[in-house]
Amino acid sequence: MISLLIKSVLALGSLFFTVYLFATGYWGWGIVFIFISAIFVLLLLRNENLILAALQMRQQNMEKAQKYLGRIKQPQFLLKGQRAYFFYLSGIAYSQSSSMGQVESLFRKALSIGLKKDHDQAMAKMNIGAICLQTGRRREAEVMLTDAKKLDTKGMLTEHIKSLRKQMGRATSQNQMRMAQMSKGKRGKMR
Repeated sequence: MISLLIKSVLALGSLFFTVYLFATGYWGWGIVFIFISAIFVLLLLRNENLILAALQMRQQNMEKAQKYLGRIKQPQFLLKGQRAYFFYLSGIAYSQSSSMGQVESLFRKALSIGLKKDHDQAMAKMNIGAICLQTGRRREAEVMLTDAKKLDTKGMLTEHIKSLRKQMGRATSQNQMRMAQMSKGKRGKMR
């Protein structure tokens, strides 16, 4: 919260100082301060820790990405889009080390807040579908995978979705597991 206030005060102060420089006739310094004001406004609109975490994820360095995400102590004070991407990046970063329930809740928070890009929504839904498949919620996994396929307009996730659908075909449903438990592994008589 304090960093957001400091960033907004610096951005407004630099904008007012830029206008003052143009009003008093210092055109050269005014042009220089336009660039400085643009940097402050960019830092206000984009969180530097999210940018650094995304760069570390591209390099497959999840420990450093988790470190940068851990620097954000109060994500509720981020802007709406930044908050969605904070939960999205946290879900990706912690998918290897945390429990499936926690990762699923992070992806669901990101989707409920609103991810802007379709391929990010498709990725989140595909991950939720994979978690649902692992926990035995087959219908929900099917819904999530069909939504992910619709959102994946560039075709970047088609191979992953196909492999998850193959796994879904091989996985036994909960009804089949219950029936096997009830019959204690014996096959019922055919009539």
